[in-house]
Amino acid sequence: MIKIIKVETDQQLEEFIELPYKIYKDDPWWVPPLRKEYKKYIQGKTSDVFNAGPAELFIAERDGKTVGRILVGINEHLNAYHGVKDSYFSQYEAVDDGEVAKALYDTAKKWAKEHGSNLLKGPFSLPGGEDNRGFLIDNFEDWPMVQNVYNPPYYNEQVLDNDFIKYRDCYAFIAEPSEDMITRYAKIIPYAMKKYKFRVDPIRLDKEHLPQEAEDIRQIIEQGMPKTEEWIDFMPPSKDEVKIITEAIAPLADKDFIYIARNEEGEPIAFNIAMPDYNQVLLHMNGKMNPWSLLKFLYYKRKMKRLRVFVLFVIPSYRNKGVTQAIYLIALKKAMEKGYQEVEGSTIWDHNVDMKNDILKVGGKLNKTYRIYKFSL
Repeated sequence: MIKIIKVETDQQLEEFIELPYKIYKDDPWWVPPLRKEYKKYIQGKTSDVFNAGPAELFIAERDGKTVGRILVGINEHLNAYHGVKDSYFSQYEAVDDGEVAKALYDTAKKWAKEHGSNLLKGPFSLPGGEDNRGFLIDNFEDWPMVQNVYNPPYYNEQVLDNDFIKYRDCYAFIAEPSEDMITRYAKIIPYAMKKYKFRVDPIRLDKEHLPQEAEDIRQIIEQGMPKTEEWIDFMPPSKDEVKIITEAIAPLADKDFIYIARNEEGEPIAFNIAMPDYNQVLLHMNGKMNPWSLLKFLYYKRKMKRLRVFVLFVIPSYRNKGVTQAIYLIALKKAMEKGYQEVEGSTIWDHNVDMKNDILKVGGKLNKTYRIYKFSL
């Protein structure tokens, strides 16, 4: 018999956190998160999960052992912005057992319905986060890049067996930096920058300038994010969310891979955020941070050869003017200089045709697909 328990005690929270370490014990492609950092994340210390609206964590037990988990919540800010009544689920993990999956999804549906939702969607990132988006549906024999998803193939069978249907696909594109890529755009990009009068600057990460750089990024998103049905899962971040994201990224960021483009008046018109693939380090740490794992961190940090581009935004008046390609070109050149061998652009939503085309033009290839599902309540 499956027993569903709402997480209320410290021990239950530990069971929630530890479950993936048991499920993926013999899986070479799973990258363990740092336990302490993950705990902060699901407690809302480094995410906006509880500030955005109600949310609950549940674990599934059978014979006294934890065999599944799920988080279900509502982003009231996002719902109000778009005028909808949606719930989301996240952090799903379960053993390969249909009864466990059914118990967890039934709990999530019941919770969402009781909270007045019309639609349950997921898996989604927690509000203010950029991870756990979708279930991986292909390429299961490759390590995910930092803050990206890995899961067993049967997760997709479980969600479909519980009457969810496809909602959206998100893509990861991969490219290997090469001189051919650089040469292809070396003449075109400077011409575009001169014609449309913009420049591309590395972000300033020092304490004096970072708050203003973060505010410039927020303004670009506010101007560049359309309020259409395709973008119903997004809204411009608040100043508080920008602060959370900035504080989370800054310690690991490399200014050579984060840029802000500005027009001739110095106004921000575009930005990107890219980060070295710290999963290549976390892979060796088993979720722990102690003196021995710290030595591993410092050792493997020097050996990172992969880079993930999280996001690239351009305000409408500067689209199709070479801004995207200019940022990609500079980032690829820096990647080559620093010895990076792979650059991933992810996650790109299926409706974002312009971004998919931009990545394909600079030599990117589709590498992974992450699927988000929905259930009508």
